[in-house]
Amino acid sequence: MSEKNRDGKRTARERLAVEREKQKAADKRRRALIVGASVVCVLGLAAVIGVVAANAGKDESTKAGPAVAPSGAQGKDSLAIPVGKDGARSTLTVWEDFRCPACQAFEAAYRPTLHELTDAGKLRIEYHLVRLIDGNLGGTGSLRAANAAACAQDAGKFRDYHDVLFANQPKETDDAFADNGKLIELAGKVKGLDTPAFGECVRNGTHDGWVDKSHQAFKSGDFGGTPTVLLDGKNIYEDHTMTPAKLKQLVEAADRG
Repeated sequence: MSEKNRDGKRTARERLAVEREKQKAADKRRRALIVGASVVCVLGLAAVIGVVAANAGKDESTKAGPAVAPSGAQGKDSLAIPVGKDGARSTLTVWEDFRCPACQAFEAAYRPTLHELTDAGKLRIEYHLVRLIDGNLGGTGSLRAANAAACAQDAGKFRDYHDVLFANQPKETDDAFADNGKLIELAGKVKGLDTPAFGECVRNGTHDGWVDKSHQAFKSGDFGGTPTVLLDGKNIYEDHTMTPAKLKQLVEAADRG
């Protein structure tokens, strides 16, 4: 065999080896793409399942037993905790969730004005407690905190403990209020609240059924979210011009008649 023919066959074998390597690389890339696509599909399905589960949680009942209203609760089905004098000419209805950051922001901005107006007898507030974040993000912090606030109402300490809970609100994704021990510890910030009776009420979930009933009423009301704030039935939280000063003017004008 001539040297030229040997060189030609060797070159052909080398070209064939190169093509085989290219084919192997292509097959490897194709397999990687298939696996990657499969992972994406699985992750996508997991996300869908997660969304469905979250939405399902919104409608899930706590199965908390009978609705035991806290002392002094008023309104339909005794679902409102009142703050202020019954004879006040203006009523502020507030739907809140103790895990809700927007609720905390509202309280931080309006609290001094609300205290001033209720203490002066010009405004009466009806607080309704819900567990919206529990349904959206999972956990039981909204429920546990609302039950604890209802226990504080039994002790005549609702407003102060309500304010303490919002002042010590964890991050929305941190279900710290699910810990009854934490809620009892925070009661130490309210004079006279940290008692055996309060601790027992918190640990036993005495008002869990009442909180659940309040949450169902919130859903039936077709409200957009928390907080929902109504001044004599008008939603003022949706009024982007509303400020604490404007709210005070409205309440004082109504008080003057």
